[in-house]
Amino acid sequence: MINWAAEALSEIDRGEPVALVTVIAAEGSTPREAGARMLVGPNRLVGTIGGGNLEHQAMRQARAMLGQDARAYAVQDYPLGPLLSQCCGGHVRLLLEKLDRGSVSWLEEVRTHLEQGSAFALEARFSADRLDRRLMQIETEWPGALEPARLVGADGQPREGRRPKPSEGDALIEKVDARRPTLMLFGAGHVGQAVARVFRTLDFRIEWFDSRPEASEADATVAVHDEARLIELAAQAGPDDFVLILTHNHELDYRLTEAALKAGPRYCGLIGSKTKRARFERRLAEADVATQGLTCPIGIASLKSKAPEVIAVAVAAELLEIVERGRA
Repeated sequence: MINWAAEALSEIDRGEPVALVTVIAAEGSTPREAGARMLVGPNRLVGTIGGGNLEHQAMRQARAMLGQDARAYAVQDYPLGPLLSQCCGGHVRLLLEKLDRGSVSWLEEVRTHLEQGSAFALEARFSADRLDRRLMQIETEWPGALEPARLVGADGQPREGRRPKPSEGDALIEKVDARRPTLMLFGAGHVGQAVARVFRTLDFRIEWFDSRPEASEADATVAVHDEARLIELAAQAGPDDFVLILTHNHELDYRLTEAALKAGPRYCGLIGSKTKRARFERRLAEADVATQGLTCPIGIASLKSKAPEVIAVAVAAELLEIVERGRA
């Protein structure tokens, strides 16, 4: 996913004016959830808050703000049906803020957290003419709300009401969970390359391996190791990791599958047919390895095509469902 803080710092370094638009509350049916962000420059957009008239109006307001000296932020409510004629009909609250050299310090901290995939809280304290930003420690400073963002008064207590308007001294506190599950991807053939392309756009951290030296020539992010090392890596899969095995060699596939199943990751997917699964299951049973954690064939069953791009989309849908179930 886009590291919005890194993008904002790049714009500031170039001397370009830029505004950050954040969905801080979303009720009912809305295009995006709370926490969605986009950066708005005079001629550039990075990210999205859902498109449509909402995004268009937010973009216009943000660009108007960039042209003003006095106004540094705005909180705007959008009832999507009555105001914007969007059929989803929910209600969105946006925070729009100008970013400049004074924003660099906290943006650098956010960039680091996003790169590392860690959780943090971000505070915006409202003054008459500016926002004061700082990062907070969730373990000691987060006020304990279940919602991703909450408005608190100067006394640190939550502001009451359905949609309280911020006053001077109030603070908006957002919980940002940048943690990303790890996808251990074994195999850099046509399917592996298609899978990597899809998952690079999603909230996953990819560790990509192959045993063939030419694999890194096709993509420099592939780590090339001999087969023994690949098996060692599969055996190190953690309980929250996703393992996807799709190498060029069936015997290597088996060894990786055996090692991964013994490690017990959250997901162990093996490319292949039901026949391949049956053969592997017989060997795994002889090795006294439980197979209930094995997914083969991979991907959502309703997509039958064997085209690499379709397999990649089907697997992405399958893994996203697993992640979503874990959040429920």
